[in-house]
Amino acid sequence: MTEDLPEAVRQGLEAARTAAQRRSNRLCVHEGGNVHRILRMWERGFALAATDTPPLRGYVDLYDGPRHLSSCLIVASPEEENGERIYEFKINMPVMDRPPADFEESEIKPSALIPRSF
Repeated sequence: MTEDLPEAVRQGLEAARTAAQRRSNRLCVHEGGNVHRILRMWERGFALAATDTPPLRGYVDLYDGPRHLSSCLIVASPEEENGERIYEFKINMPVMDRPPADFEESEIKPSALIPRSF
């Protein structure tokens, strides 16, 4: 169906799709003091807009809105695809929401406490 559309309309539809995708996605990369929106993400990497983002490399932090997801070491791919700059994870370490425990927590927890009777 999109083959029958004029080129200007097809480009307008693609621009609208990209803008809607940017608005709906809360994932972003924090690098130094800069924040860059992630267009799409998969298990081994993510894509950023090539026009809005300078080439990144090294350690960055991934966020989902205000929630810190992980600290990553990234490498950029040499070429751009469809206006996207592709980055791959060398290291992707999730951020823990509490300190690690040196014991295993039991699955069974007490449902109530029995009061002391003196």
